[in-house]
Amino acid sequence: MILSIAYPEIDPVIFQIGPFAVRWYALSYIAGLLLGWRYMRYLAARDPKGPDARAIDDFLIWVTAGVVLGGRLGYILFYQPDVYVANPEQILYLWQGGMSFHGGALGVIAATVFFARRRGVEILRLGDLVVCAVPFGLFFGRIANFINGELYGRPSDVPWAMVFPTGGPVARHPSQLYEAALEGLVIFLVLYAFVRFTDVRDRPGFLTGVFYAGYGLARIAIEFFREPDAQLGFLLAGATMGQLLSVPMVLGGAAVAIWAYRRA
Repeated sequence: MILSIAYPEIDPVIFQIGPFAVRWYALSYIAGLLLGWRYMRYLAARDPKGPDARAIDDFLIWVTAGVVLGGRLGYILFYQPDVYVANPEQILYLWQGGMSFHGGALGVIAATVFFARRRGVEILRLGDLVVCAVPFGLFFGRIANFINGELYGRPSDVPWAMVFPTGGPVARHPSQLYEAALEGLVIFLVLYAFVRFTDVRDRPGFLTGVFYAGYGLARIAIEFFREPDAQLGFLLAGATMGQLLSVPMVLGGAAVAIWAYRRA
C-alpha cells in the first residue's frame, strides 16, 4: 500500500425505516433538480424573451423524466447491455446505481424539445436555461458517487490519493471530487460569467453549445484519472467509453456555439 489519506467512509444510507431507505445518491438527484429549477426561475425572471415562471414550473416534471429515463437507458445501452438483456427486471433497480450522464443528456434534450414545442417556447432559449442549471446536478451527483465509494480513480501516489473500500489496497485518485469541481463548479461559473457579463441572452443556443463542449472537454480530461469501467476497460486507441461518448459533445457543442454567435 502506498501513502494515502484516509477515505472518509460515510454510510450511503442517510436513514432507514423498515424497508424504506433514504440514500445520498437519491438525495443528490433531488437537490440537483430542485436547485436547478430555482436557478432557472431566477434566470427566466431576468429574460423577458424567455419562458415564464409557470412554464419553468411545469418543465420540472418533464426534465425529471428525461434525466431518469435517459440516464438509465443510456447506462444500459452504453455500459452493460448484456447484463440487462439477461436480467431485464434489474432495469428498475435504480437504487443500485447505474446512470449515464450522456444518456441523461439525451433525455433532457428530448424533454426540452417536446416541451418547447408543446408550450410554444423557443427551444434554444429554454435549452440555455437548462444547461445553466445542469451543473447543480453534476456537482451533487459526483459527491454522492464519492460517498458511495464508486467511480473512483486510477492508482496514484499523489498526496491526496485514497484507498477506496471497493478499490483494493491501492491508493487512487479521488476522481469523483475532480469531476464535482470541474463538471459542476467550474462549468457553472463559466456559464454564470457569460450570463452576467456578456450579451449571450441575445444569442440563443450559445450557452447550450458552450456547456456541451465544456462538459465534453472536462470529461475527456478527467477520464485520464478515472478507473475505466471494469466490464469495458480501455477501448479504441486506449480511450474509455466516457471519452468516446464525449468527443461528439465537444464537436457538436462547439458547432452550436459558433453557429449561435454568428447567427445573432
